[in-house]
Amino acid sequence: MRNPKIGVVSLGCPKNATDTEVMLGLLNEAGFEVTFDNDEAELCLVNTCSFIGDARKESVRTLVELADQGKELIIAGCLAQHFKEELLTEIPEARAVVGTGDITKIVDVIKAVARDSSLRVVEVSDVPNNYDDEVLPRMVTGVGASAYLKIAEGCDHACTFCIIPLLRGKFRSRTIESLVKEARILVKGGVKEIILVSQDSSYYGLDIYNKMALPELLEALHEIEDLDWIRIMYCYPTETNRALLEAIKRLPKVVKYVDIPLQHSHPAVLSAMARPRNPEKVMDLIREVLPEAKIRSTFIVGFPGETDEQFEHLVQFIEKYRFDRLGVFTYSKQMEVPSGHMDNQLTEKVKKARRNRIMRLQHDIAFASNKAMVGQVIPVLIESFDESKKLYIGRSQWDAPGIDNQVYVRESAEAPVYMAEVNMVLVEEAKPYDLIGVAYSGTEQVVKAAVNEHDGALVTPVSISR
Repeated sequence: MRNPKIGVVSLGCPKNATDTEVMLGLLNEAGFEVTFDNDEAELCLVNTCSFIGDARKESVRTLVELADQGKELIIAGCLAQHFKEELLTEIPEARAVVGTGDITKIVDVIKAVARDSSLRVVEVSDVPNNYDDEVLPRMVTGVGASAYLKIAEGCDHACTFCIIPLLRGKFRSRTIESLVKEARILVKGGVKEIILVSQDSSYYGLDIYNKMALPELLEALHEIEDLDWIRIMYCYPTETNRALLEAIKRLPKVVKYVDIPLQHSHPAVLSAMARPRNPEKVMDLIREVLPEAKIRSTFIVGFPGETDEQFEHLVQFIEKYRFDRLGVFTYSKQMEVPSGHMDNQLTEKVKKARRNRIMRLQHDIAFASNKAMVGQVIPVLIESFDESKKLYIGRSQWDAPGIDNQVYVRESAEAPVYMAEVNMVLVEEAKPYDLIGVAYSGTEQVVKAAVNEHDGALVTPVSISR
């Protein structure tokens, strides 16, 4: 049996990234040689995304490019789950397809392909509901001192625009014990920030504990020594309750950051989406219980039938609540879900114009929010160094990797910067989506400053003790 050198490409969301790391960990444990330079690889494992049209196009483009380079392909993930045998028909270089519920079979799949050069394997369960609670080996591929911890798989909601239940199956939680065990392994390897991900993290535990148990999971993770930050991604509006918010407030290691995709504000659009109505209720609750938190949300514009009046309702909602972090997506039509068959589909021109308008509004909101940070001393997890700018780059506790702000940090004579550690930083300048500061050695947590209104530059800081 040949032992091919295996390259890897991971596309899509953080949940996909953790699946990729598990597959690589299993392959490494089985003795296969893994490379991150695909030019060296004979066989490329591509973990694909099929969530929306653009993601599907990126997956197909990546597969075609690798095939044109003469690579044999193992196609895993959502696109494999979605199209199964079609991929083998359309892409001759594809040796196997592996579904979202079958990633733990990756070693057997590649062994079979390596033994028989004519074999083509389909390992895709019709209903991807298998989920192993065992702590599996992972080859952590992320940059910096953060790692994702997938606390559950699948989704029980039936949003009319979303294909995830079809691709990932029903919601399945892992036990607190297995998650803490995996988190301890990650922290022992140098991880400082654990990021909890699932399709709906606030739903965690309902299937195995008969209650939403995310607060209990946070309590257990909080006990891990040498772990600095715990971040929660993807909360659902009706499940983001007082108990969860009070747990976030009470536990120092849990960052004060609420990621809650609301998708729209108008009741009629939310009903058509099969999403919870009255999003102002959860926004008011977050601001009441956790006023220090920064809130991230995402919205969809151009949903079928969205009128000018309904869009204006969304604009006014965003103006009122002034989200610190915001993503806006144009509706992506998919015929596998109910919204693809709805009347009054909007044109791409209208959808893009609506997105652009909200992003212009959010630019001003984000800039104002960042300007308010000038003069404050904040914790920043340093992740890299920019050789051209001679600045360190990191994130505050209010920023998730890859989607939110970055903080550019220079060393000072009094305070060096430590890579892959949380450093205290005095914010000197604000940009619309980034902050600029200097390493800070004092013990004060708040610094008052007079701020130049024209450029946001720091002038004459005066420290205030706690």
